[in-house]
Amino acid sequence: MAIAFIQEFPIVDGDTSTTNYDAVVQKLDLGGTPVPGLIAHSAGFDTSAGVFRIFDIWENGDDAKSFYEGTLQPILDEMMAGDPSAAPPQREATYELHHVIS
Repeated sequence: MAIAFIQEFPIVDGDTSTTNYDAVVQKLDLGGTPVPGLIAHSAGFDTSAGVFRIFDIWENGDDAKSFYEGTLQPILDEMMAGDPSAAPPQREATYELHHVIS
């Protein structure tokens, strides 16, 4: 069953830079290599909600968990340790999707 994964980070003081996000993407160094199980990834500002939102669609929860725990989390831990102003998302959620068209 496909799942959605979202993270929302508050926009602080009107700052809509993508410096932290871009640094994570650079450290991932995927080089165009597909991430196993990832159907779609998006990231952008929802100014009406006051957040920068990351929205992913995964083939299943196991692939998502493997990527987040094994690949992404070590990068985030390193970045947060080096930048005391970096904060975890204010909202994080995973849910099963009823229907996906790709």
